[in-house]
Amino acid sequence: MTVRRHCDTLGYCIVNVKSSAIGLHMSVTQATEQIDYPESDGKPMGETDLHRDWMVRILEIMRQRYRGQRVYIASDLLVYYEEGQPTRFIVPDDFVVLDCDPGRRRIFKTWKEDRTPDVVFEVTSRGTSSHDIVDKPVIYERMGVKEYFLYDPTGAYLTPALQGFRLIDGILTEIALRNGQLDCVTLGIRLGLYEDDLVMFDADTNKQLLTEVEAEHEAMEFERSAKETERLAKEAERLAKEAERMSKEAERSVKEQERAGRLAAESQVRELQEEIARLKRKIDS
Repeated sequence: MTVRRHCDTLGYCIVNVKSSAIGLHMSVTQATEQIDYPESDGKPMGETDLHRDWMVRILEIMRQRYRGQRVYIASDLLVYYEEGQPTRFIVPDDFVVLDCDPGRRRIFKTWKEDRTPDVVFEVTSRGTSSHDIVDKPVIYERMGVKEYFLYDPTGAYLTPALQGFRLIDGILTEIALRNGQLDCVTLGIRLGLYEDDLVMFDADTNKQLLTEVEAEHEAMEFERSAKETERLAKEAERLAKEAERMSKEAERSVKEQERAGRLAAESQVRELQEEIARLKRKIDS
C-alpha cells in the first residue's frame, strides 16, 4: 500500500505490468500442469505370449545388468516427448535411460525428466512390424534415441530377425554385423541370435547377460558343480591312497613270497646235504 501511494505513474505502471506478466506466466503454467497425460494407450501389452515373454525377458535382463545403478529401465510405458501435447507419445516395448533415477513411474515425460531413452528395444510382431520399421524410427530420431534394436522372435515379420540402428548426425543408421553380432556401444553389450533366440553379451567380459532368476540358477549350478568337483577330487585322492596302499601290500606280498621261497629252498638244500652225508657214511661203512 505504501509503495503504491508514493510511486509516480510510470513506476506504478511498471509494477502493474510485472504483476500482469507474473499472473500470465502462472496461468500458463497452471494450464500446462492441468493437461491430462493418460497412463495407457488402450492397447494390449503384446500380440502373443511369445512376444510378451520376450518383452519381459529383455526388461529383466536389463534390470539385472544395471541392478543398484542409477539407470531407469521400463517396458510398455507411455513416453511423452512434447510438453503440453498429450497426443505426442510413444510406447517402446523396452527402453533404457542412463544416469536417471531408477524409481517407479506411471508415465515418462522427457521434459520433466530432462532425459530421453538412450536405447530402445522393440519386439516385432505381425501387428507392430510396419509401425516398428516405418513410424517409430522417425519419432526416435526426433527424440534423440541413441540406439534402436528390433527383434522378431518368429522370424516371420522382420528380415533379418535382428536389426540395429545407431543415431549418426541425427539419423538412425543401420548397424553392420560384426562377427554375426550387433554392437550396442551405448550399453557396452553385443546382441546376436542363437537358434533364433536373442542373446546378449557384455562387450568386455563376453559373459552372457541373464535375468535375475537365470543368474541365480547359474550361480546355484556353479556352486553344485564346484561341490561335485571337490567331491570327485577327494574321491580321486582317496583312490590314489588306496592304490598306493595296495601297491605296498603287493610289494610286501612279493617279498614275503620271496622269503618263503628262499626258506623252502634253503630247507631243501639242507635235506639234500643231509642225504648226501648219510650216503657217504653208508659208503664208508
